[in-house]
Amino acid sequence: MDDRLQRLRAWLDDCLDGPIDELRVASSDASFRRYFRVHVGQRRYIAMDAPPTQYDARKYMRIAARFRQIGLNVPEVLHSDPEQGFLLLTDLGEVLYLALLNEHTVERLYGDAMGALRVLQDAGADDRGFLPDYDEDLLLAEMSLFRDWYLQRHLGLSLTRRQDAVLRDAFARLVERALAQPQVWVHRDYHSRNLLVTDEHNPGIVDFQDAVRGPVTYDLVSLLRDCYIAWPRQRVEQWVTDYHAAALMAGIPVGGTSSQFLTWFDWMGVQRQLKAVGIFARLLHRDGKEGYMADIPRTLGYTLEVSAGYQELQPLHRLLRELKLPSDTTVAGST
Repeated sequence: MDDRLQRLRAWLDDCLDGPIDELRVASSDASFRRYFRVHVGQRRYIAMDAPPTQYDARKYMRIAARFRQIGLNVPEVLHSDPEQGFLLLTDLGEVLYLALLNEHTVERLYGDAMGALRVLQDAGADDRGFLPDYDEDLLLAEMSLFRDWYLQRHLGLSLTRRQDAVLRDAFARLVERALAQPQVWVHRDYHSRNLLVTDEHNPGIVDFQDAVRGPVTYDLVSLLRDCYIAWPRQRVEQWVTDYHAAALMAGIPVGGTSSQFLTWFDWMGVQRQLKAVGIFARLLHRDGKEGYMADIPRTLGYTLEVSAGYQELQPLHRLLRELKLPSDTTVAGST
């Protein structure tokens, strides 16, 4: 047992009013944080281990409290020791959206997820101070992961001056489009591996600790152009149109027309997908986590599909083709 796990166990012994029957890994996460499922008799908890030199647990506590206050089903913090980086949370269960999503369940599950998303966006539409801004520097830094970790580190590519200029121009255009959107609270990883199927108040929502205030389409892209499961483009566009109509009726700033909203959605997707591919490569080369690499072709497939449809993004499309990147060109027809 490593030192931090020993310290976490000792801390849990002090917090809980009974002996621990089981302590096992609940999620490896895609970062330095670790989550453990704790059994004490019939009770179930989640323990978070977040080394304080890498993450301030007070940030998680603050966001969790606010999200619960507005009605989202996120874990409740039962005990905390931010100085050590330990939190004890309620357990929302083990059934991920990804495990149950299929033709028969998707409308209900996505309907619940989009309902919760409207709650989040409505609460954050006029709140400018609670969460940091998803600003130009952060948007650019995320896309730079694609160049630095995927193209250069993973594939060993050295871009020519022309190729680099194409990439930089695409990054700038994507940032401009993102910042032109109405800004709301953004979960930032609102997808099938961070949504849990719950008997009541579905979905359970986790991994929200990096939430920001940013583009209104960002979380919808995370959900509907998920890196881990794909749906036909026509169906995705219908979900986007329906979401726009429902959000508009709820007073959420989503723009005046569904066509404008769909364009925002498409462009935001390219930014997020480039970021995701870079993160997957970084997880492999920096953290030794290779499981995400299989999701890169699907993710790049989205990028190629969308970039082909917009004149301003076609130089990016041609560059990705020129570099012969592995991509799933069937994503538009996948189920």
